[in-house]
Amino acid sequence: MSAATAGAAAFVSDTSVLTGRSLRHWFRQPQLALLSTVQPVILVVLFAQVFGGAVATPGMRYIDFLVPGVLVQTVAWDSTQTAVGIAEDVSTSTVERFRSLPMSPAAALAGRTLADACRNLFVVVLMTAAGALVGFRPHGGAAGVVAAILLIVLFGYAFNWFFALIGLTVRGAEAALAASFIWVFPLMFASSALVPVSTMPGWLRPFAAHQPISQAVDAARALMQGQQPGSALPVTLAWTAGALLVAVPLAVRRYYRSD
Repeated sequence: MSAATAGAAAFVSDTSVLTGRSLRHWFRQPQLALLSTVQPVILVVLFAQVFGGAVATPGMRYIDFLVPGVLVQTVAWDSTQTAVGIAEDVSTSTVERFRSLPMSPAAALAGRTLADACRNLFVVVLMTAAGALVGFRPHGGAAGVVAAILLIVLFGYAFNWFFALIGLTVRGAEAALAASFIWVFPLMFASSALVPVSTMPGWLRPFAAHQPISQAVDAARALMQGQQPGSALPVTLAWTAGALLVAVPLAVRRYYRSD
């Protein structure tokens, strides 16, 4: 076995071990697991009931318009937990212990982000089922729903790496949450997730229409409803690939230097 093959095998093995560690940490905190699953379901029900009669979505019922938007918003918001978790690992010297072990350094970040992607997949599937209970009907069929869910989870995975970089850059979990909030909150609400972009002020529309969360929402919505996603799908994939190409090397480099 060559050195490169042995290194890749060690990275995969270490990543799988640390992914399991993060998932066990999540499931062993009943309150965190409960809030992570119940809160998104409440969001779907509340938004559908509160805004359902007030927002006009021509050509589509509001519940069908809403659910893909809330799914993308949820994975973007849950990505802030990546920043908080890694910041806690840095402040409690867990990162120092990882770096002292004979393991691939990048595996710690890969394990954490993969675990968060698994959690996102679980939450998104649960929310889609909850949406169906309150009237959501994906006319694109099972294939459209599966494609949209995979796209949303992949998009969220890129966000996880970006927020991993934030968690390694700031000091402390509270600072990580505050820093994450600054980035994610404008993207979540100045988007096509909850209302059509055409209802927003003119100065805001160009940003709201072209920012990554709107593109991901538009692509997921089209896939779920059996419509042509147009440029939204390739643009979302481009945003995802670009975020990974930038955030992964920067986060790994920062991981080596964190103290």
